[in-house]
Amino acid sequence: VYPAPLKIIETVKDGLENPSEGYNVEANNFGDLAMTDESKALINVFFGKTQCEKNPYGKPERMPENISVLGAGLMGAGIAAVSLEKFNKVILKDVSETAISKGEDMVRDVFKGRVKRKKMSQFDCDRLMSSLHTELDLSNFADTDLVIEAVFEDINLKHRIIKEVEAATPDHCIFASNTSALPIGDLAKASKRPENFLGMHYFSPVDKMPLLEIITTDQTSKEATRAAVEVGLKQKKTVIVVKDGPGFYTTRVIGALMGEAFACIQEGTSPQDLDKAFVKFGWPVGGASLVDEVGIDVAYKVTKYFLEVFGDRISAGDPRVIEELVESGCLGKKNGKGIYLYDKRQKGGTRQINPIAEKILQRYRTPGQAVPTMEDVQWRTYMRS
Repeated sequence: VYPAPLKIIETVKDGLENPSEGYNVEANNFGDLAMTDESKALINVFFGKTQCEKNPYGKPERMPENISVLGAGLMGAGIAAVSLEKFNKVILKDVSETAISKGEDMVRDVFKGRVKRKKMSQFDCDRLMSSLHTELDLSNFADTDLVIEAVFEDINLKHRIIKEVEAATPDHCIFASNTSALPIGDLAKASKRPENFLGMHYFSPVDKMPLLEIITTDQTSKEATRAAVEVGLKQKKTVIVVKDGPGFYTTRVIGALMGEAFACIQEGTSPQDLDKAFVKFGWPVGGASLVDEVGIDVAYKVTKYFLEVFGDRISAGDPRVIEELVESGCLGKKNGKGIYLYDKRQKGGTRQINPIAEKILQRYRTPGQAVPTMEDVQWRTYMRS
């Protein structure tokens, strides 16, 4: 608990009981609070947040106004949703009408949530949805300034898409991949404009998670970096720029953390208790919920890649658990069943464990192992992150 609320109550009480000394009490208590560690930390947070709202690379010469998003899944739809209010034209592209329709529904759900919370009018919701352009091909990409690719984590698929997109877009167009782990330098090998190629790694759900990780290579131009940072700031994101490398910054941290989380599950910690331990420790979301949100199939591909690159440095739980979850069709929130079951009709309450996932987790339970305490889970996962 911050000290200020209790000190304010104490100040009001003293002022009412002894009005002649009220101002002196208030001044003294304010002075005491201003010198606390909490005050210094909050001041530092304020200045840090203010600094994060500025572009340290300067304003781009050409600000992207027309944004195209490839992939109408959970990530692509989220990126489109945070872009619609801020840019002149937003295109959401996928390969089928079914995928596009699902993507539009997810974008609409973001705005409906804002309407429900009275953060947006129904008129603005309808206006924004009517301004979303949807495409099945690249025929209308001629005026695109920035393409954000959010398709499956398959390097061959991404290479093919990069070549197709660059043939359909102007020379100044920046190509950004939303990959969570594939090296940007390897993806850029398929590009004829590597100076306009970088990573823009968003986090799910995009409309709620403030972080945006921009990944540059040695060939990425300063202009492309400036433009990508400016786009992120317009989307109200907290932007960090990192160099290319396995897992970049965030995925390397989260990968190690989640490996330890699965090790705790194998030792008997339930997904619900894992989530409680995470949230009580201060993480914004529980470990089991996080992997469902990211996508278990994505987590599996990242795990395989990390094991190849880092070996024992990254290993913790048995990777066969996550492999079997994927093989059983447990992909996470995106298809309604991951470690938990997701039903739009369910309002509030405790989320139900997916019985398929529960059987798999039980099958890989470490025999004779004591169940970790909440404190064990918290410190083990924290120290691995």
